[in-house]
Amino acid sequence: MDQNLSLYKVFYTVANTGNISKAASELFISQPAISKSIRKLEQSLDVTLFSRNSRGVQLTEEGEILYGYVQSAFYSLQLGESQLKKINDLGIGHLHIGVSTTLCKYMLLPYLKDFIATHPHVRITIECQSTNHTLQLLRENKIDLGLIGRPDRLHHVHFDSLGEIEDIFVSTQSYLDNLSVRNSRHKQPAQENTVADVLKSATLMLLDKENMTRQYIDDYLSLHHIESNNQLEVSTMDLLIEFAKVGLGVACVIRQFVEKELADGSLVEIPLDRSMNKREIGFAYLDNIQQTSAVKEFISFYHSRSQEEN
Repeated sequence: MDQNLSLYKVFYTVANTGNISKAASELFISQPAISKSIRKLEQSLDVTLFSRNSRGVQLTEEGEILYGYVQSAFYSLQLGESQLKKINDLGIGHLHIGVSTTLCKYMLLPYLKDFIATHPHVRITIECQSTNHTLQLLRENKIDLGLIGRPDRLHHVHFDSLGEIEDIFVSTQSYLDNLSVRNSRHKQPAQENTVADVLKSATLMLLDKENMTRQYIDDYLSLHHIESNNQLEVSTMDLLIEFAKVGLGVACVIRQFVEKELADGSLVEIPLDRSMNKREIGFAYLDNIQQTSAVKEFISFYHSRSQEEN
């Protein structure tokens, strides 16, 4: 479109009023300015848009054609303005969050439940990916927020900590008892089963290697020279917990997600000679872009909730 939008606004108003004087009054400009704008538009399009009559002006055939398109364009603009006003009035917006499946269930959902209660019109999209992929999507500006473990580098990424999580090894007591019996058959009477012996002889159940938690666990096992002869990989923390509860093996899980099972005795913790370092998790977002109102509302929400919990 080669023409200034203001020329089409003048054309549209004159066509609607059928009178240059009325159009000038609506637009708060002079009649000569109205006439000049119409002439400029007609010259640039090389057509006559209006014909004069005793009552004012009337669209020509060419003017009628142009008016149909201009009317649709201004109607679309009015719809856009109306939608923006509705968004502001009702708090409608879109929130796109990236998170791992594990953190989504145990950490994100409680936040979303309370947020939606006070912001029912916000549309929410959840992108369930690994932490590494979530961080990549965040840096590519394909999601608004990520619930992730604290990254080593925070280049243009703002990180709001929600606290720490701790990885532990768990199983049923009956599985440990049976494992102890099997191990004792291969040891001298004075020898006791160490943690390394337990993990080496047990079916060690871990998340798959695409998961950041698995990478963290592998580093711990390697650092402390703990080997495993039999490993079972699964894709979610839920499966690890359920497999451990039915006595399938020893699972590496996050303590905060099995507090109920530890309390009721359905799972027991295997004490380590050297506990694993705790990991920090939190919400992350790019700090070099303008956030939408929905994102700002959610950030303000979890800040307030964190202050209340502390």
